[in-house]
Amino acid sequence: MAPHDHAPGDAPAQQQHHHHHDHGRARVHGHGHSHSHNHSHNHSQDRHHGHSHPHGPGHNHSHPDHLHSHMDEADEAAELQVLTAQFIDGFVKAEDKMAYLRLTGVPLEMDGEGGKPSLKLVDVQLKTEWQVGTASPSFGSKELSYLPFPGEMVKERVNMFLVYVSLEERREMDLRGWLRLGH
Repeated sequence: MAPHDHAPGDAPAQQQHHHHHDHGRARVHGHGHSHSHNHSHNHSQDRHHGHSHPHGPGHNHSHPDHLHSHMDEADEAAELQVLTAQFIDGFVKAEDKMAYLRLTGVPLEMDGEGGKPSLKLVDVQLKTEWQVGTASPSFGSKELSYLPFPGEMVKERVNMFLVYVSLEERREMDLRGWLRLGH
C-alpha cells in the first residue's frame, strides 16, 4: 500500500510527522527564529489523512507507479497559455532561432503518414488572435448562444505553427497542441 492508503474499515495508525513550530521559544533561545521539533500526531480524526473520501481535482496522491495532480480545464488552459507565450517570447528574442528550437526539443524532422517520406521543418509562423466572445450550444435550439466580451475582457493570444513539408505532404503543428502532449 502507498504511504497514506489504508485497508477499508481500518483506522489510520498514529503517524510520525515532522513539523516546524515556534512554541514561543524564539524568545527563550534569545534569537528571532524557531526550531523544528518532531511530534507524533494521531490523524485518525483528520479527514485529510484517513482517506475514506474520494480525491478531488488538484489532490496529489501516490500510486505504486506514479504521482500525479489533477487540474481543472480552466487552470490547464491558463497554464498552456502561459507556456505558449513564454515559448514564443523566447523564440522571438533568440539570436539563433535554430539553436532555440533544438534546445526546446522541437523536432526538425517527423515521420510521414503511412510510410511516406519524412517531413522537414521549413517555417515557423506566428499568428495573433483576439477572442472577442464565446458561442456555445443552446438547450433546445439549433442556434448558438453568443456572448460578446466587454472590451476589457478581449485579450491578445499569440500562437505558433511549425510547418513541415516533404515532396508528398505538408503538415502544420500547432505549438499549443505540441505543448499539450507534454513537450
